[in-house]
Amino acid sequence: MRFGERMQACREALGMTRPQLAALLGVSPSAVSNYEKNISFPKEEVMLRLFDCLETDPNTLFQDSFRAGAGVLSQPERQLLERYRGLSPVGRETVRSVVDALCAYRDDLESSRPGQGPRVIPLYRSPAAAGYAAPVFGEDFDYLTVDDTVPQAAEFAVRIRGDSMAPWIEDGSLAYVNRDPLKDGDVGIFCVDGDILCKQYHKDPAGVVYLFSLNRARADADVVLTAGSGQSLACFGRVIVHAPPLPGMA
Repeated sequence: MRFGERMQACREALGMTRPQLAALLGVSPSAVSNYEKNISFPKEEVMLRLFDCLETDPNTLFQDSFRAGAGVLSQPERQLLERYRGLSPVGRETVRSVVDALCAYRDDLESSRPGQGPRVIPLYRSPAAAGYAAPVFGEDFDYLTVDDTVPQAAEFAVRIRGDSMAPWIEDGSLAYVNRDPLKDGDVGIFCVDGDILCKQYHKDPAGVVYLFSLNRARADADVVLTAGSGQSLACFGRVIVHAPPLPGMA
């Protein structure tokens, strides 16, 4: 039984009509019909509502939908999905941005295999700023050829805006980034509630995360995230640049 047939079986088991399900999903009855006939597939946000409306889980709908084993979610995958569904809209957008960036990196690796020309990395147009930046990371970018002027370990680059990281990272300069594990005192590219920031990272023993401006004259641009703040935080990578640690962080 494929996805559409399982979806229809779950709907009918609940005594729900196609128009009723369509109203709950925010789509047309013909769209529901196309889903059940395997003509089209629900978008991500519709799929998440579908699980709730049909009172089911991904394994039930996807079992045997694809080749053996490909349509069944593992336990870690189910846990990730449940955690994703529990996020706020801003949190979900942050997760999607991270996934977009990782997929772009994967595609870059594929396109830079031997015999396919020089290696290129994404140069994102949405700048990392002193607290004010575009909320979408991973859509607007150009390709930057990795030559002798670009660190070979760089996986992508962003254009810095503002003076909060001066003089080590000047306004308008490029920050080259890789995805090595971030350590205390490293400079990274972060997404905080949709804002893309370049900051120095520190986490204290109590679990409070501090994102510092290296330019202490711009301490107003520091960000502090506590466990109960409700703010979303994602790290896109570590900036390949030498920056002295802040006092007490050596």
